Amino acid sequence: MDKLAVHRRGLRHPAVSVFVLAGGEVLLQQRAATKYHTPGLWANTCCTHPHWQEPPDRTARRRLREELGITGLYPVHADRLEYRADVGGGLTEHEVVDVYLAYAEPGLPLAPDPAEVAQVRWIGLYDLVAEVQRHPARFTPWLVLYMTRHIDRIFGTLPRS
Repeated sequence: MDKLAVHRRGLRHPAVSVFVLAGGEVLLQQRAATKYHTPGLWANTCCTHPHWQEPPDRTARRRLREELGITGLYPVHADRLEYRADVGGGLTEHEVVDVYLAYAEPGLPLAPDPAEVAQVRWIGLYDLVAEVQRHPARFTPWLVLYMTRHIDRIFGTLPRS
């Protein structure tokens, strides 16, 4: 089924989300203004739906390359979460999402695809949590859920500073 039809009907479907971490910071992307839902909002490093029968780890590496030009990272599975969220325009995300962490060196070269990504920024994890709490409307619904309900499940092994 086409992904727009899936979102119009709010059907449960698989997804993949990736967080790239470097030097104690998380890489965020601001979704391009042309995205069909949640344009202009800040999201985790990248997220997508797998191709038919595509393994989630391969999906994670593919989307890092397609959205941000990132190669050579090997994301580690952090957790599988399910959520349902209104993403505006009569669309609903109801995802069973495999969440991955990828560790990079500071200065990771990036080449964002402007059709996908308006801009990127690095932010400390707990600064991100505070910003999401103060200004949730600036972020995608799934990133708000990740940071408010699932942070320990996703980032539980990270040192708290």
